[in-house]
Amino acid sequence: MPDAPLSLPAHLYLLAWDTSKSETTGAAQLPQLVRAGALTELARRGLLLDEDGIATPVDMDAESGDPVLDGLLELVRESRPHRWRGWVTPHTRITLDAVREHLTAGGQLRAHKRRALGLFPTVEYDLARPAAVQALQEQARQILRGPVPAVDVSERDAALFALAAAAELRTLLPGGEHHEARVEELVRRSGPVAPVLRELVHGVRGAAASAAARA
Repeated sequence: MPDAPLSLPAHLYLLAWDTSKSETTGAAQLPQLVRAGALTELARRGLLLDEDGIATPVDMDAESGDPVLDGLLELVRESRPHRWRGWVTPHTRITLDAVREHLTAGGQLRAHKRRALGLFPTVEYDLARPAAVQALQEQARQILRGPVPAVDVSERDAALFALAAAAELRTLLPGGEHHEARVEELVRRSGPVAPVLRELVHGVRGAAASAAARA
């Protein structure tokens, strides 16, 4: 993977990338998945606290140094209070676009500008390091299907792969596989953020179910 560690939302975006088609899967729920990852990352770093189920900034000045996370943190500060699950869906395009820009700046994605229908400017992306993404996806499949014991998974990876499984990404769980028991194991393994993560997993599953119903 890249030289500098990537955040949870960045890794979730890469996990959704179908390297055989050079595009992301689960486009309908990907913004919600990436948002859930950003919320989890902020909770892990202590920048968002859980106060009676409400996502609450630790203060009005703290920053992470990550533009994706800091953009979401600013949005939370400027908005009325929401429960964790309530932050999974609003204004998700802001977080998704920020993740793509951050990955492009870091060399994980390549951006190509073109004009749709010859008129409207648009940007297309492809992977700069597909082999690294394939390795990450294989790691996820090994953890979700076993035989790796949950206790041997880091707290951070437990949160990462629990969210990815909740979104039922076809890059990881083809053919409609479900691993609810394993996801719950990983949620418990995620450490102090487990109560928050459990709420976000439910939010991501709701987004995935809504996308399936619309398909």
